[in-house]
Amino acid sequence: MIIKIHHKRVATIALSALLTLGAITPVWADSSPSTLVLDVGKVNMTGSSYFALKQIHLLQDQSGRLATFTITIHNEGSSELQFIDYWVRLKSKSGNQFSVRLLPADKDKNRVAPGSTTDITFYANVNTSTNLQDLVVQFIKWDFNQSNFERVLGEVAIPDDYTDVTPADLASVISVGGTNVKASIKKFVSNKNEKYHVPTVYVSLENVGSHTVTIPAYLFSIRTSEGLLYPMEAKGLKDLQINPKETKEIQLSGSIPVAVPADAWQLAVAETIPDLKLNIAVANFQLPAVSQQEGGSVGKAYTFTSKSGVYTTQLNGLHRLPWEDQDLLTADLTLSNNGEEALPIPKLSGYFLLDDAVKIDAKLIQTAKVIGLGAGASVNLQIAGKVPYTYEFSQIKLVLQENEGETAGTGTGTSTGSTTATDVLEFSTQAELQAIPFIGMGQFYTSNDIGRKAKYGVRSVSTYEDKTNIMYSAMVEATNLEKRFTNVSKLVANFRSSDGTVFPANVVEVKNKISPTGKALLNVWATVPKGFSTTNMNLLLGEAVTEGKLSEGEKSVPDSYVNPIAYWLPDEKANVATTLKNVDLFPYMISIDKIGTSISDGVFTLQFNYELTKEKMTEINTEGHNLLLVFEDGGGIKRFERAFDFKDFDIINGDSTADEDSKIRLGQRDNFKITIPDPGLIYNTKFLQKYTFSIYDEFQGQRKLLATQKADWFITTD
Repeated sequence: MIIKIHHKRVATIALSALLTLGAITPVWADSSPSTLVLDVGKVNMTGSSYFALKQIHLLQDQSGRLATFTITIHNEGSSELQFIDYWVRLKSKSGNQFSVRLLPADKDKNRVAPGSTTDITFYANVNTSTNLQDLVVQFIKWDFNQSNFERVLGEVAIPDDYTDVTPADLASVISVGGTNVKASIKKFVSNKNEKYHVPTVYVSLENVGSHTVTIPAYLFSIRTSEGLLYPMEAKGLKDLQINPKETKEIQLSGSIPVAVPADAWQLAVAETIPDLKLNIAVANFQLPAVSQQEGGSVGKAYTFTSKSGVYTTQLNGLHRLPWEDQDLLTADLTLSNNGEEALPIPKLSGYFLLDDAVKIDAKLIQTAKVIGLGAGASVNLQIAGKVPYTYEFSQIKLVLQENEGETAGTGTGTSTGSTTATDVLEFSTQAELQAIPFIGMGQFYTSNDIGRKAKYGVRSVSTYEDKTNIMYSAMVEATNLEKRFTNVSKLVANFRSSDGTVFPANVVEVKNKISPTGKALLNVWATVPKGFSTTNMNLLLGEAVTEGKLSEGEKSVPDSYVNPIAYWLPDEKANVATTLKNVDLFPYMISIDKIGTSISDGVFTLQFNYELTKEKMTEINTEGHNLLLVFEDGGGIKRFERAFDFKDFDIINGDSTADEDSKIRLGQRDNFKITIPDPGLIYNTKFLQKYTFSIYDEFQGQRKLLATQKADWFITTD
């Protein structure tokens, strides 16, 4: 049996299958990238049929390590084989055994026709200290003549020198729905600015099977020598179909802090299994040496001279961002004064030139509140223009201009009224647009623009539902790092799924100014079709721009945005509390106890004590939010809902026990009553069963259950 293996060292797996079988003879093929063909051993099943261990991977996740391995069943006999008569086990060389499960897609793979092969993939959670070299795959046959009802056919111990990382000059075969796709690294480009390495990886995918395949929404990451993972965005992956014998290329881009050593990087490929809510390893590649990018100018500083003096400009990065039915092209620039005397900020403008043919008018945005550059000072500038989101290009040029006159010009050395724009610098590069920097879960991004210093992070996510849609919401926490009261910058937000689908989001802004070190909570939400997976969703945030300036004031309508940052979102807290104490409605918290019911003179009364508190120095716009209380009798005799608007909370009760106020307020209150006329309820008392009292967070008419408590009628709870 001849098996193609696209890995120099994977053949060592076969050595431990049956050491008594013949020697392995490697033969190098002439294809590119190189392919190693090996004659491997086998673990017999029955007759001439056998098992082969095809691949094995370990993937680090938040809860530990996940092992995945694929076996191939070779049925060389004349009758059908049933895998139900066999099984595999995963254990460590020290004797620890790990629970093995089939991937959902392989659960029905039981019959193997004569003369055919079938791949089956398993997964298992292993100890965080377990390495690939510690693992042993054991093959068994159920045998009721044995005392333990099983007979061991053989096992494969992973050799000490084995690695699942494909060398940079070789290809790895990935099975996509049973069709083989050969993947290899075509080129690796990496630039650097003051904060980030900006790597770009080109991956070649060749369909070596006989059927057209659609490539899944794989998750790509750079893995450093320390084992740190940094996500990469895939361009050209969504709905990518590859016909037999056809090769297509995808572009991956990302950002990695400059503090991370840029050596021995690997590309890790994983796939999300929605039914399991797990990411499983697909392949790993050693990245080749960095290719020198011709004409690249990202991260390089250039000088230009004007009437005012000498300036230094550096292009930090180019981004392509979603904007409604278009895309934004943005350039991030740093303008510096390296001289010893202060300089005014020149009147600059610019435009993009795509493939030396298509001109894209752009606007320059100054994000920092400064009017000059002191000696050694610098300021951040942004240039933004719009292109159709379907438009592709291979080369981009940014032309920076200086304007003479009162208004900004748009041409090259041309005059518009009393304004003349003159080219001062050109930045030319291939279309290696930088990926948007990602912020990890629980981490913050800090904006250091003078006058608007702030720290941003995602506190939590929530899902609100109705019958047809879900409302997906992220709570963004903004902390004022200035020494004065200031407004939170206006933001533009989009949710993006792992396959690149974009959902424009609304930002519920905080209108009050925020005190120094104070916080604001911004509710960011979007409507998502019911059934659409929000797994691996990320949040893209940028600073809103209106007519070339940062958006300010309630009436300003953003027409673009700059300084994009993407956040990996935490898992939603889905647990529902079984008591109504300390229910989190951040920044509020409510506790309800001493719940009792009564019926008198045809009026039903629900009575309880509550305490409502709020975290200090936190501002939030609660528009559209209600605290929803729902009462339901277990037998269906009585049900009602009562909504309390969040905006009414901040009128403090203190320790008042007055019952004339029907709204819930900050503070502590006893004997709060909700009364409902129901003359016939007294005659149904013998049918009343235990009731439930529930708290929902209601937003824009959609709701999320937070806590529910069961109680007996006419008995006051603790």
